[in-house]
Amino acid sequence: MSVFKIKNLEKKFGNNEVLKDINMEIKEGEVVVIIGPSGSGKSTFLRCLNLLETPTSGELYYEETLIDKKTDARKLRQEVGMVFQRFNLFPMFTVLKNVMYAPVEIKHVSQKEAKEAAIELLEKVGLSDFSQAYPATLSGGQQQRVAIARALAMQPNMLLFDEPTSALDPELVNDVLSVMKDLAKAGMTMAVVTHEMGFARDVADRVIFMDKGYIIEEGKPADIFSHPQNERTKVFLQRVLSS
Repeated sequence: MSVFKIKNLEKKFGNNEVLKDINMEIKEGEVVVIIGPSGSGKSTFLRCLNLLETPTSGELYYEETLIDKKTDARKLRQEVGMVFQRFNLFPMFTVLKNVMYAPVEIKHVSQKEAKEAAIELLEKVGLSDFSQAYPATLSGGQQQRVAIARALAMQPNMLLFDEPTSALDPELVNDVLSVMKDLAKAGMTMAVVTHEMGFARDVADRVIFMDKGYIIEEGKPADIFSHPQNERTKVFLQRVLSS
């Protein structure tokens, strides 16, 4: 089943055209990894999927239903969760309460049920021992894993990851990628913007290369990394893989 269908999607900020004629589909259980240089429109594309940005033109279908002005953006974001580059945790809440907060406040889940689910999720991301800690006492990698648990607490159909490791020290990156790999193995539908080429190669079902607002090339990781067809893709990969 198709989770998202995107047709002729465009996004402008004033005269700046950030996304140009984007056409693609994301299927249930698929891991789509989006790569490309900074400023190519990758993050804006993700933000359009759950209406953190409103597309300028084109059509966006979520589970075959057209997203339009009548679409409840809050409800869509409950089903299409997002993990950001910066962790955006509530500093005044413990780790446990950060994970419990949205199910209780937005979905009106009982405290007891939310707590049980949060404890289970913290175990899943390897942070059982930190439930009563506050975000400021955690490393960046730990905070990002709490952010993933928090997104999962809403039981989304799909997760969007916007450069989830780019704010982390290199030695902390693998802890977060490991959690994301486990989610992929469990069948979570994911769209991931990342500079982690190893993750793209190992975990993606499909890799999309974007540049200057366009999808330049897409395909299976083995094809994109070993036999890129577009010259721009070749140059980008040579640069990032040799650095």
